[in-house]
Amino acid sequence: MLNQLPKKVRIVEVGPRDGLQNEKSIVSIDDKVTFIKMLAEAGLLEIEATSFVRAEKIPQMSDGCELNARLQSLPELKKTHLISLVPNMKGMEGALKAGVKDIAVFTATSNTFNQKNINATIDESLVRIEEVMKVAKANNIRTRGYISTVFGCPYEGKTSLETLKRVAHKLQDMGVYEISLGDTIGIANPLQVSEVIDFISKDFNKSFFSMHFHDTRGMAVANILSSLEMGMTSFDSSAAGLGGCPYAVGSSGNVATEDLLFLLQSMGIETGIDMKKLSEASQFILSKLNRETPSKYLKAYLSSGR
Repeated sequence: MLNQLPKKVRIVEVGPRDGLQNEKSIVSIDDKVTFIKMLAEAGLLEIEATSFVRAEKIPQMSDGCELNARLQSLPELKKTHLISLVPNMKGMEGALKAGVKDIAVFTATSNTFNQKNINATIDESLVRIEEVMKVAKANNIRTRGYISTVFGCPYEGKTSLETLKRVAHKLQDMGVYEISLGDTIGIANPLQVSEVIDFISKDFNKSFFSMHFHDTRGMAVANILSSLEMGMTSFDSSAAGLGGCPYAVGSSGNVATEDLLFLLQSMGIETGIDMKKLSEASQFILSKLNRETPSKYLKAYLSSGR
């Protein structure tokens, strides 16, 4: 083990959207702008900024249009890909009005989860995504794909690798540039991670995927290590370990960007990210939420008084 580690890894920061969406304390737009700027200054070049969803469903994301306008006016963010989650054509219309240049679309390997999440089966969600993708292509908008419940579903239990393959092919055919594979309830283990990656690599280039782990059961870093050994070089993470899925009870805890970064840096893997600046960004948003971090590294860093 640890004989085939990559020299460089890419990190997609999901804190401002996936991290904040489930927080009860509404973060002001000014604080969101500051948070995203601080993340970009730390070296994160791909940041999930917001989502265009119904405000009554996820109030934290109700300022998507104004937030994007503010962010796009900042010269220091010109080189940063700001990704907005778009669930359907209504959301796509909002994204177009906001001048969004990068979006993400999402589905799952579980019909039950999808129905609770977006009130659609897997196949129905793919129809919606295809409609969104047509508009995105016509407007030169890059599109990232998300597949949830890859390693298990809170309602159906084990999910199908064949379904994963089918859905991934559909998204690839539609034109997504990448697919993020989600451990939605933080139930994966290193052996399962290896099996999933081995399975998908028979049909796809590994570089087409990013791994998205939750640390609900404390397994995220172990699963990332397994992914690295299997040749994966792209990971999603959330500053300070914020986040979870509002439609999957008990799924709190995206893997913290600090914990991911410490793992990579300690093994000499390049990321281009400044840990001190990242920790300062996390400290800032934690102060606005008035909460502590689940990140092991960030807790140690903050307690050291650095």
